[in-house]
Amino acid sequence: MERGFSRPALAAAAVSCLLMTACGSFSIWPFGGTAQERSRVPSDATEYQCPGGKRFYLRAMDGGNSTWVILPDREFRLDKVDSAGGTRFGNGVTVLELKAGEASLSDGSATAYTGCKAAGK
Repeated sequence: MERGFSRPALAAAAVSCLLMTACGSFSIWPFGGTAQERSRVPSDATEYQCPGGKRFYLRAMDGGNSTWVILPDREFRLDKVDSAGGTRFGNGVTVLELKAGEASLSDGSATAYTGCKAAGK
């Protein structure tokens, strides 16, 4: 007795494969619908574009008393601090200054982002 599939079973499997690949709506995504890439732009955030192609996002929190900073590699919160001119946020190490339509973000002694302007403004 020979083991294996019968010819009709093999033919049916081949036809099924051909029909599935020819059908453009066939999907193996198990969660229904189609898989879509999520937007990398945070909702309710303002994009700041800086010289050299750098950018970051700010999301106002607590009625403007703090802001959420979203960088390409990390996110963190800064609280509003007293400032003689402009608006300033900090956490003891990082300082964000918003002044005259521009933003600068310094981390320790290094200024990481400077001369940044809100996108679309």
